[in-house]
Amino acid sequence: MTGWKVRLRTIRPADHRTLATFDRDTTEDHKPGGYRHWATHRDASDDFHLAIETLRHRTLVGSIWVQTDPAVGAFSYGIGIAAQHRRCGYAIDAITALLTDMFERRGYRECVVSVNGRNFPSLALHGELGFHEESRPRDAELRHGEIRYPVIMSITAGQFS
Repeated sequence: MTGWKVRLRTIRPADHRTLATFDRDTTEDHKPGGYRHWATHRDASDDFHLAIETLRHRTLVGSIWVQTDPAVGAFSYGIGIAAQHRRCGYAIDAITALLTDMFERRGYRECVVSVNGRNFPSLALHGELGFHEESRPRDAELRHGEIRYPVIMSITAGQFS
C-alpha cells in the first residue's frame, strides 16, 4: 500500500530493533519489545502489522496494526509514529492508504477506532479524514492521578469515498 509520502510494507526482522526503540520512546503504556511480540506472535490470519516507511529515503517512521472482523465487514487499527517523525504528514498518509486498501480492494464496509480523549492531534487528524465520534464510554481509566477515556470514532466506506 502506497500513499504520497509513505508506503506500508511487511515488517522485516531488521525492523524489530527500530520499532522497539520507538516503543521505549513512547508513553508508559508500552513495554520494550512490544512491537516484536506483536509482530511475531500474531496468529489471527486476517489481522496484520505493517511498517510505515517513507518513500523518499525509505526511513522507518512507525507502524500500523490492523484487526479485522470479516464476518461483519469491519476493521480497526492502531498507529504509532516515532516522536521525531510526528507532524510530518506520515500518519494521515498511512491511514489514507490503509483505508483505501481496506475499503476499495478488500471490500470492508466500516472502520472503528478508539482514540485517547486527551490526544487532541489524533482526534483532529481523524476528524479531518471524515471519522465521526460515536461515543465516549464512561469506562474511564485512572492512572497516576489522571483520568483517561477513549473516544470511539468511525467511518464507513461510503463516507470515506
